[in-house]
Amino acid sequence: MEDEKLCLECGIKIYGRVDKKFCSDQCRNSYNNKLNSDSNNYVRNVNNILRKNRRILEQLNPRGKAKVHRDKLAEKGFDFNYYTNTYITKAGATYIFCYDFGYLVLESNWLMLVKRQEYVS
Repeated sequence: MEDEKLCLECGIKIYGRVDKKFCSDQCRNSYNNKLNSDSNNYVRNVNNILRKNRRILEQLNPRGKAKVHRDKLAEKGFDFNYYTNTYITKAGATYIFCYDFGYLVLESNWLMLVKRQEYVS
């Protein structure tokens, strides 16, 4: 007598292939969504912070270059702990980027906002 296989999501009896684990695509998707929800929430939250940071930089830098005080970014909710990459110039200056918008830390908490001109192909 065959072992009765049950759907991992809803528990009903499965018919079909021997290696089948779910009774339907809906149960398979639901099971995997629950399994990945914690990591997906973390990634979603980080992406939301990065998008917000980029929007703030874009808003304060409409012409591609601007000088702004650090407090102005903080006031708008900018999170300085999240960025996508850094770029170090030959002179040793470190630009911090959030996608295509970034900043260079100047003296007395001033920042030079920039827009990256090279495009990813």
